[in-house]
Amino acid sequence: MRQNKVLSLLGIAMKGRNLLSGEFQTLEAVKKGSAMLVIIAEDASDRTRKLFTDKCSFYKVPVICFGTMQELGQAIGKDLRSSLGVCDAGLADAIIKQLEKE
Repeated sequence: MRQNKVLSLLGIAMKGRNLLSGEFQTLEAVKKGSAMLVIIAEDASDRTRKLFTDKCSFYKVPVICFGTMQELGQAIGKDLRSSLGVCDAGLADAIIKQLEKE
């Protein structure tokens, strides 16, 4: 249940144009300070995971591992996605709260 709620919040973020996907766009958002939360797929490569963990800790952006690349992509109507950047503070908080409930 929790997972569906998070995935639907990602879908809402995408529709509202408050979500960036893909490594390059997500990284740019982190550097510019527009990303409020970064989500990395649990099956993303170690290199991708390290890249985002390091960048997000440097720029003080919360980062979480959640879902598979397939699930993240499906939630936003795209192909496989290893990383997503949520650019809306309210949605980022809602997603974090959902994940903390478990």
